[in-house]
Amino acid sequence: MNDGVGGRRVLVLNGPNLGRLGSREPDVYGATTFADLIAECEKTGAELGLEVEVRQTDDEAELVGWLHEAADRKIPVVLNPAAFTHYSYALRDACAQRTAPLIEIHISNPAAREEFRHTSVVAAVSTGTIAGFGMDSYRLALRAITTLP
Repeated sequence: MNDGVGGRRVLVLNGPNLGRLGSREPDVYGATTFADLIAECEKTGAELGLEVEVRQTDDEAELVGWLHEAADRKIPVVLNPAAFTHYSYALRDACAQRTAPLIEIHISNPAAREEFRHTSVVAAVSTGTIAGFGMDSYRLALRAITTLP
């Protein structure tokens, strides 16, 4: 089902601490704020003919609920699971229920960071992963969504 009015609907879901972009570790995540990220995702989506809704939560259960919503409504997802990437099997199981493309993204390159960040429990149930391109990771994922059925 295509929920979008003006185009294909896409949820851009963000996990813990991403609402603090711009002030959180700017040496790793840059100076772009979460409000800037929302605006950029909506702008990129509009250019690509996508209806983009950006959400962020620090609550694992809320993120799982959003993934269930996407699965039930066949909505593609761009997911930055943040710290949940490395240990949340509940998130992994919610991603495994996807009924549309799901692109895992990261602003930084987890493989180039601390060892505990090297494993993603959601990667194996995602359509693909984009990491290490800063805010461009979101733009690249939205472009990828347009190429997938």
